[in-house]
Order: sequence, then structure tokens, then C-alpha cells
Amino acid sequence: MSDRQFFRLVHPTARQMASRACIQAPDGYIVEIKPRTRSLDQNARMWAMLTDISKAVDWYGRKLAPEEWKHVFSASLKKQDVVPGLDGGFVVLGQSTSKMTVREMSDLMELMTVFGIGRDVQWSEPSDQGYAELAQGMV
Repeated sequence: MSDRQFFRLVHPTARQMASRACIQAPDGYIVEIKPRTRSLDQNARMWAMLTDISKAVDWYGRKLAPEEWKHVFSASLKKQDVVPGLDGGFVVLGQSTSKMTVREMSDLMELMTVFGIGRDVQWSEPSDQGYAELAQGMV
């Protein structure tokens, strides 16, 4: 048996294979069942939205890069904490978007959409594009 195995539980055969792997696993192994993480389409859409926001919005007198906006939005979504930095300033303690579930990523993009609409951001793609497809895998 391999040290690591992953099963996407999308049909009965995959569930049977996962069950078999659990039964055959040596004592002390760990099983984790969790929602899937964000999709590549969600990631691409997030970066397009962050770029649009970074072009359109001044944040307290300065322009933020898409990466900086990502931190602002993920911190808002997750109600993250900040601590003083080693050399001054502050550091946000929080979650990476690559570890977000499909649902969390959808919530993040919804937050970005509402924020952008309130600030007249011109989206490079329709703001609702992809939501139907993304919502299919959320439950």
C-alpha cells in the first residue's frame, strides 16, 4: 500500500475503493474527509477580479497590487487577526486562498463583487460569469 492515497468521492466505485483502503490501512494511519479545495477556474477568476479592483480602486490614498488586495479580501472573509511585524508594521495571520474550499472561494468572490460594484469597478468579464458552474460542486 502506498503511504498516501486520495479518493474523490464522486461515485460508488470511488467510495468502495476509499473504504477498502481504510480497511487495509495499517494501525496508526489517519483518514481525513474534507471538502475539495478551490478550482483552477475559481483561481483564475479571482486573479482577474483582483486585477480589475487594483486598477480601479484607491485604498486610503494608495493603489494596491492584486496580491495585496487578495490579503485584504481573505482577511475580511476569514475575520483574521494581525500582529506587529518584526521590523515594524503589521502582519496578517490567516488562510491561504489555495487552501480554501470551493464554497469559501465562492464567498470570497462574492465579497469582491459586492465591493467592486460599490466602487464602480469595470469587470474584465461579467461579474456573474462562472457562478453557475462553480456552485455545482459546492454542496
